[in-house]
Amino acid sequence: MKIAIYGAGAMGTVLGSYLTKGGADVTLISRNREHIEGLKQNGAKILCVADGTEENIPVRALLPEEMTERYDIIFLMTKQRENEKTLQFLKDYLLDDGIVCTTQNGLPEESVVKALGTERAYGAAVSFGATFVGGGCVKLTSQKSAMSVLVGGYQNDNAKTPLLAEALQKAGEAIGTENFVTATDNLAGARWSKLAINAAFSTLSTITGLTFGEVAKRSKTKKLALKILREAFAVAKAQGVTLEKMQGHDLTKLFGGKGFFKTMIAYCLLPVAMKRHKMLVSGMLKDIEAGKKCDVDFVAGAVVAAGKRENIPTPYTEKAVQIVHGIENGLYEISYANADFFEI
Repeated sequence: MKIAIYGAGAMGTVLGSYLTKGGADVTLISRNREHIEGLKQNGAKILCVADGTEENIPVRALLPEEMTERYDIIFLMTKQRENEKTLQFLKDYLLDDGIVCTTQNGLPEESVVKALGTERAYGAAVSFGATFVGGGCVKLTSQKSAMSVLVGGYQNDNAKTPLLAEALQKAGEAIGTENFVTATDNLAGARWSKLAINAAFSTLSTITGLTFGEVAKRSKTKKLALKILREAFAVAKAQGVTLEKMQGHDLTKLFGGKGFFKTMIAYCLLPVAMKRHKMLVSGMLKDIEAGKKCDVDFVAGAVVAAGKRENIPTPYTEKAVQIVHGIENGLYEISYANADFFEI
């Protein structure tokens, strides 16, 4: 199988590098010329900050204009803002029976269906974090033992899911994680589980500048995180979606209970749940710090939009989106003090 990682930024470089190390035929593709040159000349430098290790992995890397081959699997790992344009470009680089697997946050598969048809649309809920350094270097901010991927087809017969799982398991072997890949016929449930976590932790990390671990530990932000999680759970339930377990844990049982005691238990469990990802910071935060617009409308904003369609109120999630846009527009600084804006 020929595999392309289209959008080899932080996450894409990590995935593509470990796939390569595991023996897969992989090409890493990015528009970032400096990063591609670094990958070509020196390989991928993976700084595993959560484990205190470092790896250098030789990889094949290209700019989009250097692409000539067609692929069995293209992992779409760009920002969602340009999905329509990107997918039209990628059409010519898919084999006749090739598929696109989007690892993007939120609910991105609809854009793949619109551009390429349902039979080519697959998704992966990726449970690890990384930060872009550049010049061929990225930081892996999750422990290797905590890395996992859940894959499935989007409203199709899952015919290519075993192929995807087989390909991704090569990365698992390289990482040393036996249960790196899980196949599911409930991709919507996997998406909503990941979306709930990102809507809470990625958005609050962006607002405050904190790591996921700090968000889970600090008094104000852990309360906000739980409220945002529960709003996402309510919207998913209204849509008839059953959330998939994340790394073996049922999120609704851990964090969805009502009443004082279940809420207190949930507060205690949040730092434990984030322990292996405690050093992770939001990619949206990095975008804003770099002067770019972030994907909040496709993450927490996706929860708000779905809530409006289902008549489910999401006031805390909506407020979080508003604050992120306020930071983008220079109205607020990135600060823990922004947690005080949530007096709803």
